[in-house]
Amino acid sequence: MAIMINVLGLIIGLVVLLKGADFFVEGSSALALRLKVPQIVIGLTVVAFGTSAPELIVSLLSALKGQNEIAIANVVGSNIFNLFFILGITGLIIPLQVKKTTVWREIPFALISTLIAFVMFNDQLIDSGSENWISRIDAIILLFLFLLFLVYNFMLIKADSSSEYEVCPHSSLKIAIYILAGLLALIFGGKLVVDNAIRIAELFQVSTKIIGLTIVAAGTSLPELITSIVAARKGKADIAVGNVVGSNIFNLTFILGISAFVHPVQYALSFNQDMYILTFGSALMFIFMFTFKKHKLDRGESAMFLFFYLAYMAYMLLNT
Repeated sequence: MAIMINVLGLIIGLVVLLKGADFFVEGSSALALRLKVPQIVIGLTVVAFGTSAPELIVSLLSALKGQNEIAIANVVGSNIFNLFFILGITGLIIPLQVKKTTVWREIPFALISTLIAFVMFNDQLIDSGSENWISRIDAIILLFLFLLFLVYNFMLIKADSSSEYEVCPHSSLKIAIYILAGLLALIFGGKLVVDNAIRIAELFQVSTKIIGLTIVAAGTSLPELITSIVAARKGKADIAVGNVVGSNIFNLTFILGISAFVHPVQYALSFNQDMYILTFGSALMFIFMFTFKKHKLDRGESAMFLFFYLAYMAYMLLNT
């Protein structure tokens, strides 16, 4: 009976998280329109933050509770899910044509960020430390990488001469309600997810790392999944790919950075195998841009991504 209550609590938490993200994006987008901020800025900031808000809340609350495995597993697992599963599914719907700037800048930035993070997290391997910690110094470096990514995006915005503004569809009161309700739902939903994920792990005697890498990671990545599928079906391949690559950069640099800055997070060496998978996927994404049709993720390559994800999940479940 207890397990059913915890599973129900986890599902409710994920639903509340997703609805909270939806409210927050709606309110923030309307606020940006009222302030006459260009739509491209909304897409690169508000929407990117909104789809990653569930990961942010879950990892931040986990770090504050001392649940290091969930804090890290949520981010690493979400990035693996985004890269292999979401791109695999969307690329099967329609071959994804990727912009040249994404091929030469954003994808390499995601790969380099992953490599930098791997080096920083492995104190024992790099400088013979007694334990591995994502310290506040590491957090500042991650946040600096995020700042560089933001500067790059705003340089792209500055280069874009188009400045079309839509009429704000909501009143100031309604905007405030959307933003406040969204934030409250994100916090409440995040707490439900973290608390129930911990209890499920304890009841099944499964590590919180496994729960974080699978159920929590996939659940908090639902906004990215839905956004990319809708974009692919509408033929917006650049949005589908940019959503995944941008979210992965956001997750690794900002979410882990802010979580570790608020409360340093201990890093278990067992996460290295997952970081290897993430690094492999990021490198493979870059390689795929030059195989078969240039700057395109075709259905065959997407199927390979999906196969690798299913193989990774099978390995995780067989080794619990």
